[in-house]
Amino acid sequence: MTKNSVDILLVEDNPNDVELTVRALKKHNLANKLVVVNDGAEALDYVFHRNAYAGIETNDKPKVILLDLKLPKVDGLEVLRKIRADERTRLIPVVILTSSSQEQDMVESYKLGVNSYILKPVDFDKFVEMAAQIGLYWLLLNKLPEI
Repeated sequence: MTKNSVDILLVEDNPNDVELTVRALKKHNLANKLVVVNDGAEALDYVFHRNAYAGIETNDKPKVILLDLKLPKVDGLEVLRKIRADERTRLIPVVILTSSSQEQDMVESYKLGVNSYILKPVDFDKFVEMAAQIGLYWLLLNKLPEI
C-alpha cells in the first residue's frame, strides 16, 4: 500500500451515523486514514478507481469497508456483490453496519461473503463504543493477506 493508503472506507448516507462513527474512530486514533462516501455508486467508484477516484493507485485498497445496506443509488447488498465478484477486491474485509435486523438481509449478506454483520445501536454511547470496537479489531487485531 502507498503512504496515502486508506484504512477504512465508510459507506454511509446518514450524516448523524457518519458523525458518530468518525467521532468514535478519532477518539481512538483510528480515523487518520478514513474515507467517507455517501452512496453505493460512489463506494463502487472508490473501490474500483473510477470517475472521481480514477487517480487512486490500483494497489491502494482499504483495510476494511464499513458498509450500510440501505443506500441511495446502489444498495449495500449490490455493492457487496460487486466487490466479491471481482478478483481484485474480493479479499477486502467488508463489515455490514446497518439498522436492518431483517433475517433475509443478514442471510443474503453472509451468502455474498460479508465478514461481519453488525446492527447499529440506537443508544449514542453504545453506538460510539461499537464503532470504536470495529475499528480496533479490523485495524489492529485482524491480519490480512497482501491484497
